[in-house]
Amino acid sequence: MHPNNIHNEDYNFEELVKAHPELSDHIIANNNSEETIDFGNNQSVLHLNKALLKRHYKVTDWNIPPKYLIPPIPGRADYIHHLADLLAEEKLTPEVKGLDIGVGANCIYPILGNSIYHWKMVGADIDENAVVAAQNNINTTKKLSQNIEIRYQDDHSNMFKGIIKEGEYFNFSMCNPPFHSSKEEAAKTSRRKTKNLGREIGSPLNFGGESNELWCNGGEALFLKRMIKESINFKTQVGWFTSLISKNESLSKIYKQLDKLKATYKVIPMSQGNKKSRFIAWKF
Repeated sequence: MHPNNIHNEDYNFEELVKAHPELSDHIIANNNSEETIDFGNNQSVLHLNKALLKRHYKVTDWNIPPKYLIPPIPGRADYIHHLADLLAEEKLTPEVKGLDIGVGANCIYPILGNSIYHWKMVGADIDENAVVAAQNNINTTKKLSQNIEIRYQDDHSNMFKGIIKEGEYFNFSMCNPPFHSSKEEAAKTSRRKTKNLGREIGSPLNFGGESNELWCNGGEALFLKRMIKESINFKTQVGWFTSLISKNESLSKIYKQLDKLKATYKVIPMSQGNKKSRFIAWKF
């Protein structure tokens, strides 16, 4: 993980339970008699997130509707810290403003961006229920409600148009795109993860996820090609466009689109334990 990520250390369950007592019902012992939770149980992961947000980020009340994506907070924080490194290379004004495309019901990136670095954030989504839930998640904490704005994207053919206002400037945009190409592919991955977690096939997946959060036609490569193509129209209103890329094999297609539009770009590697990930950043 990024050296500035406070989740580099093992979870301190004693402190987390103090912050969120309901977590105590979900703590179990692993094979080494160490405290942990059942990461195959979505309610356990939900309450762990609630505890982490209360303990480390002073978020008083956070929740998501059933079936929506429950994000792994340490990994989400890593994206934020690496973004901060990217922005540190620029001569920025004191006030940094970021845009999260596909903010989701959890609203986690704007919450972490504001809580860690005091960035002002805008989150956008095509899902009306997710927009309502995201707004509820910031309404309960005064500092968040003063610095985060949630916007509904009513045109599913656009990502930036209709969200970025005339004369508005963002130091960066970020995105966690739907990385599966179909419902069937998402279900296959879900079954594999369920098996790896030692649970029966058909058990609720720990992270959940609605359709628009998990898959789209063409998967992440086509999604990112669309985003890149549209981003050139907002090249003077966004400093760095960025997005997570789940699959290494998607990169060649994305490079081709960026080269075609003569963009400057770089890939920032990230890692959480044995998991390797990355995000791409580009500008014109």
